[in-house]
Amino acid sequence: MQNEERRELAENGWSDPTLRGRMATPFSEEVIGVPFGLPSRLVRLADLPWHGCYEMQLASEKKSAHTLRSYRTATKQFLLTEIPGELKPSWDALQNISVKEISRWVDPNNGRLDLWVQSISNLASATINARLASVSHLLNWLGHRVPDWVTRPQKGRSLPKTLTYREMERLKEAAATSENPFANLVITLFLDTGMRVSELCALDRSAVDIDDFSATVREGKGGKDRLVLFTEATVNAIEAYNQIRAMIIQRHPPGDEHRDALILNRRGRRLTPRAVQKLMDSMADAADIPRSKLSPHTLRHNFATGLLERGVDLVSIQRLMGHSNISTTRVYLEISDQSLREIYHRAQMAQRVQEGAQGHSKEE
Repeated sequence: MQNEERRELAENGWSDPTLRGRMATPFSEEVIGVPFGLPSRLVRLADLPWHGCYEMQLASEKKSAHTLRSYRTATKQFLLTEIPGELKPSWDALQNISVKEISRWVDPNNGRLDLWVQSISNLASATINARLASVSHLLNWLGHRVPDWVTRPQKGRSLPKTLTYREMERLKEAAATSENPFANLVITLFLDTGMRVSELCALDRSAVDIDDFSATVREGKGGKDRLVLFTEATVNAIEAYNQIRAMIIQRHPPGDEHRDALILNRRGRRLTPRAVQKLMDSMADAADIPRSKLSPHTLRHNFATGLLERGVDLVSIQRLMGHSNISTTRVYLEISDQSLREIYHRAQMAQRVQEGAQGHSKEE
């Protein structure tokens, strides 16, 4: 295309089509009448402080506290990235500018996005992808498109970490004999239900139905409620812990927000994910398991692979795990060689026991 044609297009408000999608804002302000093509849903908010409006948007999407923290960290880092010749921006000042002004500030064509992407290029692939997702959410909210040149790095697909059969036995024994008042209940709940650590910490007594061997997880990942099932092992663990819980309440009466919590710490407060991770470290030491191998998510993986080994179908496992997409559940089909060996040996042992029982009945 000739320079004269490009100039004419620019004068008429069109971007250069030879850039093939690199431009993230394809029309000028003059053509569409609103700054940087703000979506119609934002036109009425154009002069309001953007930060409060964006926080309301995030709240309406019911994202987890971890996701919100990730979004806020990445977007703050991006917005504070300086363009050459620009005065160093202040976060307090940036939070108070209008929606139309922040739309100009984040315009992917002004170089800020390029500099920020370059600044995170040395991080791990998973971290880069998480931060790109955070900033992409902000850009999309403002009506921008992420340019084609922003590519997400491919991350290696790792199989779920699981404990071996012997490690599991040692862990259960360590939990059953631990002096920690809630150790046995926490370990049993993870292995019996496959709950996430945030779901376990938020579990209330009123959500647990002992007679039905089930519990309702309220507002789990994605703000969804779901039913989890457990066995008599969990019932026994809850009943044993309830005696300790009553003693904790006598010494440290819990406040309103903690009163219905299924598990209380020694100070009468709801259990926190941090306390659970500390418990995992102490249990790993007691069971002679590397600390890096034992986490709430490891036990969640053991729950899923255990169901798969016993012939439970993927759709049922998906529902019990609370996965929104079955492709997430399908990864458990690719269990490690060590797990395959254990499954094989256990199947062989079960077969020998069955054959022995049949031979014994014939002799009788």
